Amino acid sequence: MKFKTLYSFLNTDLKIIELELEKTAVSQHSLIREANMELLQAGGKRIRPVFVLLSSMFGQYDINVVKHVAVSLETIHMASLVHDDVIDDADIRRGKPTVKSKWDNRIAMYTGDFLLARSLEVMTKIENPLAHQILSKAIVEVCLGEIEQIKDKYNFNQSLRTYLKRIKRKTALLIAVSCQLGAISAGANEEIHRKLYWFGYFVGMSFQITDDILDFTATEKELGKPVGSDLLQGNITLPVLLALKNPTMRNDILQISNETTPKEIEPLLHKILESDVIAQSESISNRYLQKALDILETLPRNRARTTLFSIAKYIGKRKS
Repeated sequence: MKFKTLYSFLNTDLKIIELELEKTAVSQHSLIREANMELLQAGGKRIRPVFVLLSSMFGQYDINVVKHVAVSLETIHMASLVHDDVIDDADIRRGKPTVKSKWDNRIAMYTGDFLLARSLEVMTKIENPLAHQILSKAIVEVCLGEIEQIKDKYNFNQSLRTYLKRIKRKTALLIAVSCQLGAISAGANEEIHRKLYWFGYFVGMSFQITDDILDFTATEKELGKPVGSDLLQGNITLPVLLALKNPTMRNDILQISNETTPKEIEPLLHKILESDVIAQSESISNRYLQKALDILETLPRNRARTTLFSIAKYIGKRKS
């Protein structure tokens, strides 16, 4: 089953959000406008808007209100991707040239900053002060995560705790806030929007760990970038942390630098796939996923809850 079929009943409202995203991306500066449109046309799963919409169904659902939250969160996500590509010196994302490769780092950084500013502007349509407090704190954490990602490049001595904190900021937090703000914008009570936050957090952690696993197990066509790109770029993910415990793989990993080529790490990639590192990583991902499902069990029964169950399970088992 394709991911988008799980929430096909949202298609009409997602088209509205897509149009709003296009409006948000518009700039008087032709270069930034062109860069933004490239980002939009690159597509993506639009996971954050989907979580916003579904979570708002635990309150009084109104697309004309909740669309602002969905657009704001997706715009922040787009901005973080542009910044990430600068940090990682990545030329390809989803099989297409990145903003930094098509133009340069300066244009990419300004494009990301523009999108962050626009996300805050869109969010002003939501009058609840709590929503703005939550969003502002989330943006601060995302930015701190980007700085930590730079600091920890090629740091093979970092701890599991450091990794988990980084992926919380990189991925889990925005998904958690998408769920929480969707519910808040629809007037859901505090108990529900707090539970949805934790559901989103646990799903987000599982999602990112799965992403990190796929960097080794998927094909270049499925990834839209070379296999092992994270490792080549110096991003230390869960499979790498676990592989470092093996003396043979540890020696190979410690030799990696920003001058290492994709060809040079191929033997290491084979060793990782032949070890139990991937199975161990999947086990940790599944623990987070189960916590998310346990929280869903405590929420009111409705179509949104059923769909969130299906999406969570899909995210934990996806292959691309």
